[in-house]
Amino acid sequence: MTLPHAALMFVAAFFAGVVNSIAGGGMLLVFPLLIWLGTDPKISNATCTVALWPGLFSGLFGYRREMNDSSLILMRLGAVSVVGGGFGAWLLIATPSATFARLVPFLILFATMLFMAQGPVVRWLRLPTSSSESTKAWWIGAMIFQFFSAMYGGYFGAGNGILMLAAMGLLGMHDIHRANGIKNFLGICINSIAVVSFALADRFPQWPSTIRPANTPKPLRGSRSNSCGL
Repeated sequence: MTLPHAALMFVAAFFAGVVNSIAGGGMLLVFPLLIWLGTDPKISNATCTVALWPGLFSGLFGYRREMNDSSLILMRLGAVSVVGGGFGAWLLIATPSATFARLVPFLILFATMLFMAQGPVVRWLRLPTSSSESTKAWWIGAMIFQFFSAMYGGYFGAGNGILMLAAMGLLGMHDIHRANGIKNFLGICINSIAVVSFALADRFPQWPSTIRPANTPKPLRGSRSNSCGL
């Protein structure tokens, strides 16, 4: 990778981290750039997941004071996110590169629509009543919704922050700062299991050496000369 390309990737990754910590959709800044640099779409997707993962921790730290009394939602939706994110990551691993490349335009279109729908999602999805039956029903609905959101996050993930905010809207959460903090925590759950899944898989022989963990299994250590990373 040339120095100008590396500088472009640094700037895109920086702003993507900022966008992800506030709302979501930062992957839309990095993923197209990786494609433009000539990286295989499937490898670009996995690269984005790993590269944007650390930024979620800083976002979570920034919202830590707004997350008081959130242990229940963190445990319930966090566990669902780990399971759903794992399913999504392994679905990506099982998808042939040619098939994923054909899906990319539709995935980007869906992510763009999610980003445009962020305002209505935050305004419209509210808990309708405070009765115990309704609360239980909406908890179940939110957990099912979050499972599929996490699957999408493990598979592609662009704009998934808006889906996670929608899940919290189903629970009647009105504090956007608290919701963003919880969203960052759920994103960490999803991306962490995805990163582990990618590291354990033997389906990414082109994985760029600059983003691979030090303890990556041997089958992943090969890298083609035209691969690029962050």
